[in-house]
Amino acid sequence: MGSAVTIEDIRGLFERHAVTRVKLGAFDVDCTLRGKYVSVEKFYSSAAGGMGFCDVIFGWDIADALYDNVKFTGWHTGYPDASVKVDLSTFRTIPWEPGTAFFLLDFVTKDGRPLPIAPRQVLQAVLAKAAALGYRAHFAAEYEFWMFRETAESLRAKSFRNLTPLSPGMFGYSVLRASENREFVLGLFDQLAAFSIPLEGLHAETGPGVYEAAIAVEEGLQAADRAALFKTAVKELSARHGLIPTFMAKWNADLPGSSGHLHQSLWNGETNLFHADGDGISGLMKNYIGGLVESVPAFAALLCPTINSYKRTVPGTWAPVNATWAVDNRTTAIRAIPGGRKSTRVELRLTGADINPYLAMAASLAAGLDGIVRQLEPPAQTVNAYSEGAAEEVAALPRSLAEATKLFRTSQVARNWLGDDFVDHYAATRDWEVRQFEKAVTDWELARYLESI
Repeated sequence: MGSAVTIEDIRGLFERHAVTRVKLGAFDVDCTLRGKYVSVEKFYSSAAGGMGFCDVIFGWDIADALYDNVKFTGWHTGYPDASVKVDLSTFRTIPWEPGTAFFLLDFVTKDGRPLPIAPRQVLQAVLAKAAALGYRAHFAAEYEFWMFRETAESLRAKSFRNLTPLSPGMFGYSVLRASENREFVLGLFDQLAAFSIPLEGLHAETGPGVYEAAIAVEEGLQAADRAALFKTAVKELSARHGLIPTFMAKWNADLPGSSGHLHQSLWNGETNLFHADGDGISGLMKNYIGGLVESVPAFAALLCPTINSYKRTVPGTWAPVNATWAVDNRTTAIRAIPGGRKSTRVELRLTGADINPYLAMAASLAAGLDGIVRQLEPPAQTVNAYSEGAAEEVAALPRSLAEATKLFRTSQVARNWLGDDFVDHYAATRDWEVRQFEKAVTDWELARYLESI
């Protein structure tokens, strides 16, 4: 929907769609959708005057464990309500919950400014900087995700081991496997479209029960909304078929990882500024790539946000291991795709399916814009980013979340484009994540040391 949506517009939409309840939600730093159902009357009141939402969603982790190292909220503040506004332009109905409308929330400070640590507001701020430079960013996310014939209860009963995949075998692009599971696959395609998340493609990938979905391109904020809501929607729809998906970057050491590639371009009106006649790549696009190549190591904590992310980025697995680029090359972190006036774009291949798309898009856009402002030229193209020669010539990417967080915290590019408040808060959340892992006793340690040491 357009941005200039009024309450009267919404009243008409509610009547047309027979809306009897409303679901409101916002995404935390780990891209978990936090929200609630409200009555239609409560919605109108909240839309007119704003509402409160407990700020603990920025004070706890993905498992609801309270951070002990963030300043924004905690026992020292009493976990008060944060102020939120309903973004009326995000209206959509939920096809699998008839009579239910859905809206996203924007967090604001007490004086009405965007909350600088909220993911959606972080992206909004970078998009505003792009607009001030004369650019509109377009994005499209594509996700790989694995499907299991499991439930939340069976996962825990099995200790997340020996799971039953949706279908067996390594069968990439299998029309047969998709057809065998057509009730789920076709339903997913159609229901997502009805939820304003149109897909350009959906197909089986290489591995038991794995699929790849390419979300249709859209302008920046709406593209991120689609990419974030996609994961929640897939989980909700899967549950209705007795299935459960995972968007982990690497759920099994013996199987391929799950990408979350981000396609991106800059526009002015109807003109794709990345396209150029001749070799198809404009000077602006080259500067954008130059910024990405320089800054992806420092932004890795946003592009690879979990401990598990770094199990995917290993040589020879179709995932990047260094800050490289090339034209139509799937070994590099950044793949330049020359095409027509609409299709010329950059594909960031470092990101996995575990991203928060608001933050990953904000980071990649910030890096690219920084390259444009500083007129950075990209280095020479890489032929094989996994070769020993490539490793000697280009910057390596961080090999752990701890290393990535240190780079992010000290990055002046990150602070310039994303703001000190966000950098400090997000780095603290990643430090917390690292500490939780460091004190955990893993199955690998038990198998290796319990009897033998």
